[in-house]
Amino acid sequence: MRKYKLIYIVVGAMIIAGTACKKQLNVGNPNSPTISGNANTEAGLYALTQGATFINGFVNGDGWLGNSYFSLPWGYSELLADNVGADAANQEISVVSVPDLVTYGAGLTLANNSPHIGFIRSYNTRANTGAGNNVLYYQWTNMYALNAACNTILNTIGSITFSGDAASRANTVKAWCYWWKGYAYASIGSQYYSGLIIDNYNGTSNVYKVKDSIIARSNYYYNLAATTIGAITSTSDYTTVLSQLIPSAFQVGYGQVPTTAMWLRNINTMLARNIMANKLNPFVNGKVNATIGKSSTSVMTAADWNNVLTLTQKGVQQGDNVFTGRASSANAIFTALGGTVAAMTAKTNTNATFKITERFIQNYGAGDLRLTTNFNTATRYNNPGFTTRYSLIDCSTGPGTPTSPTTVQLANLNPGAYQAYIGTSFEENQLMQAEAQIMLGNTNAGLALVDAVRTYQGAGVPAVAGTGLTQAQAMTQLTSESRVALVFRGLSFYNARRWGWIYSVANGGGYYNGTFLTVAGVVYNNATFNYNFLDYWDVPADESVLNPPGAGSAATVNPNF
Repeated sequence: MRKYKLIYIVVGAMIIAGTACKKQLNVGNPNSPTISGNANTEAGLYALTQGATFINGFVNGDGWLGNSYFSLPWGYSELLADNVGADAANQEISVVSVPDLVTYGAGLTLANNSPHIGFIRSYNTRANTGAGNNVLYYQWTNMYALNAACNTILNTIGSITFSGDAASRANTVKAWCYWWKGYAYASIGSQYYSGLIIDNYNGTSNVYKVKDSIIARSNYYYNLAATTIGAITSTSDYTTVLSQLIPSAFQVGYGQVPTTAMWLRNINTMLARNIMANKLNPFVNGKVNATIGKSSTSVMTAADWNNVLTLTQKGVQQGDNVFTGRASSANAIFTALGGTVAAMTAKTNTNATFKITERFIQNYGAGDLRLTTNFNTATRYNNPGFTTRYSLIDCSTGPGTPTSPTTVQLANLNPGAYQAYIGTSFEENQLMQAEAQIMLGNTNAGLALVDAVRTYQGAGVPAVAGTGLTQAQAMTQLTSESRVALVFRGLSFYNARRWGWIYSVANGGGYYNGTFLTVAGVVYNNATFNYNFLDYWDVPADESVLNPPGAGSAATVNPNF
């Protein structure tokens, strides 16, 4: 980023913390926490850190579709994974996820007149960003604003006089910044072909680094966070500080302040995600180790799987606190009605912004209580590309039947009821470990972990471990469970990509035996979806045009497509 761009973001962080923290985060500080004002005090630093993290990273710029990062960029993830469809014009959500071709019967096809790759590039202009039509813009902007905010806070810590165990308090704030910098770089490197590494307050760069280097930088900061957490010696001071950095509305359920041991396990799971999200494990048309002929990344190796296994075995455990968000009834960071993909979907399918697809629903097994608790078929929504019988239930009005007290509820529009997983979760950790076990040949060990997730979410279905499934059958169970257990958590596109489904059928990709419902109400269960999506996005024009690549830069347009 050129200096004038970065200054804009950093000054934005200060203004946000000053004008939005009190109003939206209810930090209880009557003064504006700016660097020139009261951010030179301990209380001011905490207020600045909370506001700059959550408003810069997950709110600003996302009011176009819903009102947060968890409704807009994460909405694209669910769309591109074909978990939801949309026909509204907002931010091109009606066309971004349309497959190039659907073949659903003998001689029956549905072709896309505006194929994904050409479409997404034609809208990657500054003019289209201004009109709200550039899909590539939002995640980049949020994550670099988050990174810039962390750089500002790190630059400020040394000037603060801390009370209590000063070293432990300072290290807690540092670890917080390192964690979110790791998060921001992971989000950039997992979504875009190249990015910028900017680690100094008011720093600049026009040298774009390929995504692998961005992921390496994410790993560096996650590991630095772990080292810094290890240097904290006062548990009470650590808890005091972290309870002021996490918004109070978030500190319920699994969003309560994690112990240092819990936070370290969160880091291990995120490190495992960085490996898996950015490698291929092609499972196409029921075939393990399928071949993808054209991709921007490589295939998981045995060493990769063993690294994932090691990390996840030290990762998030059942009952661990993680990083989550909730919509409060007042001073909310995001609203209960529009701040998440779940909220934008939890209506009758004829009225919801996002509509549950038939391909998503087909991943539930017979008798799964999560299906009957969270979906109904009272209405049918007709669209040539994603006609659907299913609506997501707002469980605040009463879930479907039969119900179980332990069955997970996917949507609840009451303030504070829905838990948005900002970071990782127990389910993600278990399912990554399960996939590693299956791919290393330990099929039953992997299936036992799949069973554990189903039990944890109250699925109420028979166990699959010990039933004699082959490796390919085990992968079918794993992919189906990952799809339903991790829905609405910003992971769906990464999974669809690494399993090979988003790639062209001509290059070994595609999604086979999908359920397709016509507008006439005819169900086909063997449809082939040739998505042919861009696997890693180009750099948004708002960056590459204003900040042209300097010497030694990686490509800013994915050269593989």
